[in-house]
Amino acid sequence: MAENEWLSKDFYKVLGVSKDASEADITKAYRKLARKYHPDLNKTKEAEEKFKDISEAYDVLSNKDQRQKYDAIRQFGMGGARFAGGSGQGGFDASGFSDIFGSMFGGGSGNGGTRIRFSTSGGGQPNMDDIFSMFGGGAGAGAGSPFGGARSEYQETPRPQQGADRKSKITLTFRQAVKGATVSLRVDGKQFKTHVPAGVEDGQKIRIPGKGKPGLYGGKPGDMYLTVHVKADPKFSLRGHDIVMDLPISVGQAVCGGKISATDIDGNDVTFKVPAGSSSGTEIRLSGHGVPGHDGDLVARVQIQVPSKPGLGIKHAAKEFDSATGDFVDKLAEGR
Repeated sequence: MAENEWLSKDFYKVLGVSKDASEADITKAYRKLARKYHPDLNKTKEAEEKFKDISEAYDVLSNKDQRQKYDAIRQFGMGGARFAGGSGQGGFDASGFSDIFGSMFGGGSGNGGTRIRFSTSGGGQPNMDDIFSMFGGGAGAGAGSPFGGARSEYQETPRPQQGADRKSKITLTFRQAVKGATVSLRVDGKQFKTHVPAGVEDGQKIRIPGKGKPGLYGGKPGDMYLTVHVKADPKFSLRGHDIVMDLPISVGQAVCGGKISATDIDGNDVTFKVPAGSSSGTEIRLSGHGVPGHDGDLVARVQIQVPSKPGLGIKHAAKEFDSATGDFVDKLAEGR
């Protein structure tokens, strides 16, 4: 059977084997079919034609070199390209490949070389990279292909992959953490700015989209995860969306109550109304003075303080105070 007729024959289908079948599988399939359709065993006209097809398929597929050439021709034919002799519009001078195409299609180089015209089902000029890849190897391939060139498998275009994420960290003052801040960061030598939201807490991670490592094959870049460290403040702390501070007062202020002035995180004057009879730990709130944009308060915790070195007069007054409270001191002792 001529090689230029191989395009119309599917020998694998004739033998009922896959395209990656081993030599043993091909031989086994042939023997099974031969016993079924051999003219000595099956006298029908259909069996005679079937046996002829089986023999042709086995002759090609059982020969390693013939099978390689058959696979290459079939692959090329299924790629949608057609050959037509002669020159003309879209012609391609294939004299350098005359031996290859001659062995495949029975043509010779002749005088002046073989001229082969490629035309594709979609029209236009052929893509030579695609044509060579159909033979199982690239242009300029070395040993190993069905025609003596290097064998290279077709590779699909890789799918887009998202870039890896980055990790970074930043240190903020307590006020920056409470109020929010715009900070400058640097990635791959390029500087950019990002906003840290108000009320961020120590150790909290902030996701910054698109500032990770670049994606591959057109994929999106990864993200950056920014870990925030907040410096401790000697006066203020954060509890949810509340800003908490201590409010030192005297014994008399605690007993009598009154308006106590203080300064908030911005250094502005604020006034707390201390109820009479307040004890250390009592909390007094100024509504709306917490984290901006949130339902938080400025919370003052009462801290009753006394002189570190009281004189005799103060000590005497303190004893008189305890005596005036009746059994208050005794009840405190019972609760300890």
